[in-house]
Amino acid sequence: MLITGRRLSALKKVAASNPNIKGFVADASDPEAAARTVAAALEHWGRLDILVNNAGGGAIQPLADANAKAISDIFGVNVIGPTLLAAAAIPHLEEAKGAIVNMSSTYGSKAAAGLSLYGASKAAIEHLTRCWALELAPKGIRVNAVASGPVETAFLRERMGLSEEQIKAVKEQERQMIPLGRRGEPDDVARWVVDLADPEKSWITGQIITVDGGLVIS
Repeated sequence: MLITGRRLSALKKVAASNPNIKGFVADASDPEAAARTVAAALEHWGRLDILVNNAGGGAIQPLADANAKAISDIFGVNVIGPTLLAAAAIPHLEEAKGAIVNMSSTYGSKAAAGLSLYGASKAAIEHLTRCWALELAPKGIRVNAVASGPVETAFLRERMGLSEEQIKAVKEQERQMIPLGRRGEPDDVARWVVDLADPEKSWITGQIITVDGGLVIS
């Protein structure tokens, strides 16, 4: 497994936990990163079976404060990066009859004030998922997505840029909104990513699996 990210220290920490994990420094918003990432995977294993577009970025961005850079930054990571990476991987995924799993969000279909740009970028990745599934089916490549709800990670701090006070308030607000009464854990979502990537799930494509404790229907 090849994992990517912008911070070498974080990649080294994860890679040290398993000899089958390799880290590769890449910024998903960098147009040149896609080809380099695919090349790195092929260098390590000589083949590419599964692509998980897990990089994501976002910000609470009221419409009145919108600017070109904020829009470009969010769509660069959440839409342009995954698209370029998927395009670069096509020949190798076709050879392996592999799969693409995209990461979406509850807010790709659920409206929320201040999250219009983030939500729109995730709505885009869901539509891309369905279109790619149709386009790549003749090549034997399956494409699905997981729309995750709020999960206990560093996303609010590191990607959304919220203060500790803001994080505490957001978490409590989300917990109250989620019908099952709790925020998710990484394994809640990870098992669905693994399931959709499983070659035995060979008759599932073009699907958006929502894993959010019922938040999307609240």
